Amino acid sequence: MRVGFLGLGVMGRPMALRLARAGTPLVVGNRTAARAEPLRAAGAEVASGPAEVFDRAETVILMLADERAMDDVLARGTEAFPSRVAGRLVVHMGTTSPAYSHGLESDIRAAGGRYVEAPVSGSRVPAENGELVAMLAGEREAVAAVRPLLAPLCRETFLCGPAPNALLMKLSVNLFLITQVTGLTEAFHFAGRQGLDGRLFLDVLDAGPMASAVSRMKAPKLLDGDFGVQAAALDVLKNNRLIAEAARATGLASPLLDACHALFEETVSLGHGGEDMVAVLRAIEARTAGNARP
Repeated sequence: MRVGFLGLGVMGRPMALRLARAGTPLVVGNRTAARAEPLRAAGAEVASGPAEVFDRAETVILMLADERAMDDVLARGTEAFPSRVAGRLVVHMGTTSPAYSHGLESDIRAAGGRYVEAPVSGSRVPAENGELVAMLAGEREAVAAVRPLLAPLCRETFLCGPAPNALLMKLSVNLFLITQVTGLTEAFHFAGRQGLDGRLFLDVLDAGPMASAVSRMKAPKLLDGDFGVQAAALDVLKNNRLIAEAARATGLASPLLDACHALFEETVSLGHGGEDMVAVLRAIEARTAGNARP
């Protein structure tokens, strides 16, 4: 069964590469054609655009930036949409609002297609290493068909019931991730401004109960001032907004998330949206500079 893959960004390209290298018959497409060249070298077919990917694949994975990009490649809202998705299994692996996903599932099923939510937890390095964690939601038979397909990408997969439960689970996980990394960054900033050795602080942290895979990934970046992207600050801000919208829709308070939301907005406005999420340090530093007393 040929599998289509659309969206070769920071996460999508290493994911597609792992599928190709695992022997999955893959046909890929991307707006920036040059990003598909490593896939061609790995044995994947490169399509001229989304329409060709859907024509040549029975299952199509979408790892796209946002809802507009999703609608564009699906031709949703146009006469081409029903023929593009009919008889195909569409796998949504990006992060969008749960309400959007629920509506998309209805439209795809009405057009004669099948749909599975499969958002993942993890950033670029876990994607490269096949250590993502996937959350799956949708009709049981469709989910059963997708689960083995994701084996080269994921350390573990979890069944979450009907859509949009997988995206709601992803947003729950991301709420913890965002607040955890922001807290780590603020603590690093605090220790440094108190005159403590940053490496010693991180060594003490790593030896204690607060150590985690996330802290061990992000701590060296803070220490080295390395803001190369694993998860971009702009994407974190997008996720933050999605979580906040879902919380408001159900009347939930989200005080920690709201504080992080403001900090990531400041990070992006300072020009660091394309850097890793630990660049939230720049927003914290700017607030400290604003509070400085003579």
